[in-house]
Amino acid sequence: MPNELIAAIDLGSNSFRLQVGRIVNDQIYPLDGLKEPVRLAAGLSPEKYLDSAAQARGTMALSRFRERLAGFKSSQVRAVATNTLRVAKNAPEFLIRAEAALGFPIEVIAGREEARLIYIGVAHSLADPQRQQLVVDIGGGSTEFVIGRAFEPLQLESLYMGCVSFSMRYFPDGRIDRRGFNDADLAAQRELQTIVLPFTEVGWELAVGSSGTAKSLSDILRSNGYTDGRLTLTGLEKLRTELIKAGHLDKLSLGGIKADRLPVLPGGLAIMIAVLKAFKLKEVAFSEGALRLGVLYDLLGRYHHHDLRDATVQAFASRYQIDRKQADRVADTAGYLFGQLDPAVSEDDLDRRYLQWAALLHEIGISVAHSSYHKHSAYILGNADMPGFSRMDQARLARLVLAHRGKLARIASLDPASSDWLLIACLRLAVVFHRARDARGRPPVGIQRKGSGFAVTADKAWLDSLPLTAAMLADEVAQWSALGHPLTVTARAGFALTV
Repeated sequence: MPNELIAAIDLGSNSFRLQVGRIVNDQIYPLDGLKEPVRLAAGLSPEKYLDSAAQARGTMALSRFRERLAGFKSSQVRAVATNTLRVAKNAPEFLIRAEAALGFPIEVIAGREEARLIYIGVAHSLADPQRQQLVVDIGGGSTEFVIGRAFEPLQLESLYMGCVSFSMRYFPDGRIDRRGFNDADLAAQRELQTIVLPFTEVGWELAVGSSGTAKSLSDILRSNGYTDGRLTLTGLEKLRTELIKAGHLDKLSLGGIKADRLPVLPGGLAIMIAVLKAFKLKEVAFSEGALRLGVLYDLLGRYHHHDLRDATVQAFASRYQIDRKQADRVADTAGYLFGQLDPAVSEDDLDRRYLQWAALLHEIGISVAHSSYHKHSAYILGNADMPGFSRMDQARLARLVLAHRGKLARIASLDPASSDWLLIACLRLAVVFHRARDARGRPPVGIQRKGSGFAVTADKAWLDSLPLTAAMLADEVAQWSALGHPLTVTARAGFALTV
């Protein structure tokens, strides 16, 4: 789609950023960008609650972004949140207000998914992405590490250390001393020791730093003549010496320091020094590519039906050795029922795609144990690393799979207006109809919405010949009615539905 605009919003722990790009011949050209130094991580209490001031800064920034995004469709925008909203206990409450301010959904992504998106952004900004590279992205609350070649990540990790959290913990109120750097270095080395060996075994040809901390350090080193902009241990240690000599951020007189980066400079510097030492890096180059660009390219893939989530579902189906014929039967019938409930919906409809993914993966828990396998399936889908899926994507997928059999009461807290009820109804009924695991194909049944519930019509001769299916449908009627979503089943002689 030529000259189409897409937008990415990065709700980082230090800054909120908006990037608007234009699609031209499958390439993205940055068109506009906004940055708001929200410092979300600074509002995180020791008990992991986000304070009201940080929340207010965040919603105000998002309301400004909303003005720039006027006229954009939801399919053109993807907003992702990172570490602070991964760990904040009151993140769900804040996200309700944040989405209202932005006007678009916000996904909280896992650390490794963040690393994957960062790598995609960096790879698209490198002159020679075919070289194997180590990418380091120091954010406000976490640091992501990736080794990749071309546009494929090979090794991914996210560590819980960032420029905001380290600056607050080891350099409180802008005070800088040698002890603070020593303590920060020790803390960073403890985190890094868990990944140095596996990353070193994979290896790399080039080390690249991305995002704000790397850019800030590169600018400072260049402006003060320490290096030509490359991050070297000698240059960074010279900068550390100058910070210690100043004793406080207010007394620094170095060039190249932007006011919005100053409060988080010492924490980011301490982490970067620890990274160079731990990985024995001679230098780290800076790349303009970052999370926002990665989100844009990931969104571009979804535009062109190259959605990584489809590949992830197929990989999970293979890894957990599901009965693919049974999964396909259930997926086909579930989609067939969903099409009756909403005939106008397209094949690309997101609800339809979630139903398809859930149907294909509903039995992966059998790899753990057959007893209560739906609970095992839900646990895997809710907690595994699933490239392309946000945490909320995974939670939704896990809920659908959990609800495909057993007691519906366990999801009674789901919003009565949620479209997930339609998906759950289609999936549960498809599982009932294919309990025999044979090749009988689509059942001769129809389904319609009826108030807050559903009305199923089945061919009488067909249903009379399947007493187990009839008994299971009777159980479904009782369960759905108890939840306020009444389900009726009517057997009609000679009933047939054109497929």
